[in-house]
Amino acid sequence: MKKMIYHNAVRVPWTNILREGRRRRSFKRDPSLLDPISLGTEVNPVLGEALGVSNVVQKDRGEAPEAARGVVIGSIRMGYGHYRMAIAMASAVKYFGKIPYWLDLSSFKNSEGGRMIRYLEGLYSLGSRLSQRSEVFNRFFYEPFSAHGFKKLSANLKDQASAALYVPILRGLPLDIPFVATHAWPAQGALEAGIRRVVNAVPDNWPLGLHLAEGALHTVQSPSAYFGYRTLKGMGGKRVLNPMPKDEIFEVGHYVDHELLVNLESDTRKRLDRLLHRQPLRLLISIGGAGAQEDFVSGILAYLTGPLTRGDVVVFLNVGSHLKVWDEFIKKSPRLADFSQLHFGDWDEVIRFTDGGGSGEGLHVFFNADPFAAVYTTNRLMPVSDLLITKPSELSYYPIPKLLIKRVGHHEAYGAIRSAELGDGTLECEDLPHALQMLELILVEEDLLTLMNRHILEARKAGIYDGAYRAVALALGKTDWAGV
Repeated sequence: MKKMIYHNAVRVPWTNILREGRRRRSFKRDPSLLDPISLGTEVNPVLGEALGVSNVVQKDRGEAPEAARGVVIGSIRMGYGHYRMAIAMASAVKYFGKIPYWLDLSSFKNSEGGRMIRYLEGLYSLGSRLSQRSEVFNRFFYEPFSAHGFKKLSANLKDQASAALYVPILRGLPLDIPFVATHAWPAQGALEAGIRRVVNAVPDNWPLGLHLAEGALHTVQSPSAYFGYRTLKGMGGKRVLNPMPKDEIFEVGHYVDHELLVNLESDTRKRLDRLLHRQPLRLLISIGGAGAQEDFVSGILAYLTGPLTRGDVVVFLNVGSHLKVWDEFIKKSPRLADFSQLHFGDWDEVIRFTDGGGSGEGLHVFFNADPFAAVYTTNRLMPVSDLLITKPSELSYYPIPKLLIKRVGHHEAYGAIRSAELGDGTLECEDLPHALQMLELILVEEDLLTLMNRHILEARKAGIYDGAYRAVALALGKTDWAGV
């Protein structure tokens, strides 16, 4: 069988790498930013106790990552989705008895690669927010760009050329350490640095050339993503490309934390029991990393003032690291302050609240400036919630009933399709009237939540949510891993 076209790509010489960096931004060429970086580890203040996570940091002294003891989770901050995937992988690493070493390329501020990623993350967040505020921008730029802008392999080749910018960060890792990446860039950088076993955990459900990493083992979450990546359909325009070899791509299932799965059957039956006895529904609303859904969620919260007044619902609102979003909600619906209990910046309080079963009434608002806490708060709240209201991002793949609201980018549409076909979430509600219709139906009648919970139990038995376990097993060389 012939190799894929992207396998035959000509490597870009080192002398051209900084030119690629300047294509994305006019960075000054600073030779010191390309020097090898000394690496050490320190306990993650949020994920350390729960998941045993140690951050890989720039450090002249201290314990460095060890191949025999752990797995590196390579990620970047690009919204919350890639962090969310990384948390699931870290949880699976702990399940296998290893140390999850969290390496965020964008956290290395004194490196050319880290600076470039932070710049691009800013553009991503800006584009996401503009897409929700301007229908013209969304229709004629953001939607087409997110669907097709990164579809072709030519875009991937440019990223692989930039991968050399990450080598100074990754060169300090043992070459035989297992490496799981939740974005193609850390996967590409790890391969460029010579790391031998790299798993590239592909996000979303819409195949894009952007997400490929030449030489890695690729994992996807659904059959449709497998078909798309296996054939590289559309990644060469109208050309039919050589297929990806079957030993380089694996359909593993959804990337979900072990902590959410170990008690999933019990948590789901508690939801069904609360539904049967007509107890107040617990609604979890999660704001994404770009904070782009302010107007849409504001409309939902305005609608919920009635059910909150009557005690029909309890609302858990996680604004993540976007305190100004909560300020805007209050400006638009001042009555929300009458029902609100604020959980701001105290991670221990989040743990106590969720360990206590999430009991209470009214509107509970969660905020934390720390990105790990901002993301993981939603994970902590899932087991004690009845319905998650969210855009169809990586949260589409989680085992909780979901009301999926307007997407941010065309690529997210296929997460909603996957969830609706699987039966654990609704169709995408592209506008507020349709979202409120779906929400009212869920609040008044029980058939939708009953159906979603039933399908969650079926999917759990089928291993649909075991993707993180399988991805980490591949990184550890456990090709015969049979499941939990």
